[in-house]
Amino acid sequence: MQYRHIPGTDLRVSELAFGNFIYGSFMWGKSPADEAEGIRLQNRAWDLGVNFFDTADAYDNGRAEKMMVETIRHAGRDHIVLSTKFGYDFYSDPGIPDSHRERRQDFSEKFIQAALEKSLARLKTDRIDLWQAHNLKLHQMNDDLRNTLNRLRKEGKIRAWGVALGPAIGWREEGVRALAQWEAATVQTVFNMLEQHPGREFCEIAARTGGGIISRVPHCSGILQDMYTEQSDFTDHRKFRDRNWLVYGLKKVEKLRHIQKRHNCTMGQLAMKWLLAWPACLSIEPNITTEAELTEFVAACEGKPLLPQEMREIQELVESDFGLGPEAHACDLKSSVSPTGATRSRYQAGETV
Repeated sequence: MQYRHIPGTDLRVSELAFGNFIYGSFMWGKSPADEAEGIRLQNRAWDLGVNFFDTADAYDNGRAEKMMVETIRHAGRDHIVLSTKFGYDFYSDPGIPDSHRERRQDFSEKFIQAALEKSLARLKTDRIDLWQAHNLKLHQMNDDLRNTLNRLRKEGKIRAWGVALGPAIGWREEGVRALAQWEAATVQTVFNMLEQHPGREFCEIAARTGGGIISRVPHCSGILQDMYTEQSDFTDHRKFRDRNWLVYGLKKVEKLRHIQKRHNCTMGQLAMKWLLAWPACLSIEPNITTEAELTEFVAACEGKPLLPQEMREIQELVESDFGLGPEAHACDLKSSVSPTGATRSRYQAGETV
């Protein structure tokens, strides 16, 4: 396992991150059979060199954080980099089972101070290494929030803070502001070989200004894992994807096949090697639901990296839509604001603080 420094800190994170969001939501498809198996996978990840664990208070309304306790004990608190998130007020809005609706958010100083104390209690620790504002939107980014985060960092309850963007692809303005103006330690975003915007721009900004990128959805929701056929059907978050994502994604993968074979790796490993070629990409956070997936992803962080000419070849394919025509163009929704000035995605009326 290789490790990369979060700029401006003494934190070294493994190139593979273990995110336990899959334990708290059906939105991501299959998850480990039970809580004990999930904890076993977390512990096994540490045994294989993974030291970066990312959870959130909102995942199953606190349960995913509690599942980290045994892994913290297994590894030793000083031997892991522990990340969690804040901002969803699941205490007053616990959500509806099987719903994809976003819940009430609160980024006020009073709420996040209380949320931090509750996360620390659930995790049974005295500090958070990386605390991320969960799906923060542009209108919620203000000086009071930044000042509160910097105060908590100085007090030692958090060691660094960042911004996790979502839920969908995009949120360019939020990421640019976080890196270029707020000097956030990290920005977590959807970023993969087939869906490069705005993650690629964030990497370029981070290389100039400091900060680092955490890639989520690194396998384009499974397209880059050879998981599907054109007849595949979905009941999780993938059902919201444009069908062209599947139809043309499968064709794009075949045009990358020769590079995969050259490296004698899986397509999922090739996707991770591409991300690791970006110096500002600190860590990759795929879904890990089995030990086989864990072993595959650990191996992706080892061995021969992609060559500059291979990176150029891939980029030429992406920029030409793989020669498949305009319908094959990847989602390019960079902005959280529409041409009319409206926010593209917002919470239920009256529920946003």
